[in-house]
Amino acid sequence: MIKNVFEYGDQAVLIDFGDEIKKEINQNVIFVFKKLKQIISENNIAGIENITPSYNKLAIQFDLSKTDTTNIFKLIDQVKNEKVEINFNPNKIEIPINYDLDFGIDLERLSKITKLETSEIIESHLRTNFYVYMLGFMPGFPYMGDLDPKLYSKRLETPRVEIAEGSVIIVEQFCAIYPYKSPGGWNIIGKTPLKLFNQSQKNPSLINPGDEIIFKNISKAEFQKIWKKNYENQN
Repeated sequence: MIKNVFEYGDQAVLIDFGDEIKKEINQNVIFVFKKLKQIISENNIAGIENITPSYNKLAIQFDLSKTDTTNIFKLIDQVKNEKVEINFNPNKIEIPINYDLDFGIDLERLSKITKLETSEIIESHLRTNFYVYMLGFMPGFPYMGDLDPKLYSKRLETPRVEIAEGSVIIVEQFCAIYPYKSPGGWNIIGKTPLKLFNQSQKNPSLINPGDEIIFKNISKAEFQKIWKKNYENQN
């Protein structure tokens, strides 16, 4: 399960699960992530500032004034020989999306690249059960795989200065959603009216690692109704 553990600077340790981006490997990462969080919580272990999972790595950041690398390695030893229990009943989330060309501004360009009609691109996207590998780049930003190989595409040569929040984007084998406005070079195929990250909530991220995502096509009118509720009626 764990391939290697090594120091990552003077206040972090990196757990290495391999180099491949595979669902099976990522499930190991998430399992260890949850086990470590459980141990830390149940034993009130001080000094752990953050535990961050990625596709195939897990970083533990700590406060050097409260703990040290030796203690972190001992903590990791507690889960090294744990039998991996994969969650076969993941949290399944349906994300509404509108593919109107006002939102899916790269659909026509992708149609030329993939040699598929825009309707085929949309149908393929809707058929895919996406697995959430990790959150990154910004709070609540989900990296989801695995996109239909027919839709694989490269990043834009010149990234856009701003991509609107809620934009649903694809590149290579991944799909993601922007929780906030941000620069970016991924291909935009639609938009969701849901708010992905709300820091006032106990669990601020709507989507989390290990979740399964399916998209549901909605009309422009439905989109506007949900968008108004989530973004315009906050006060």
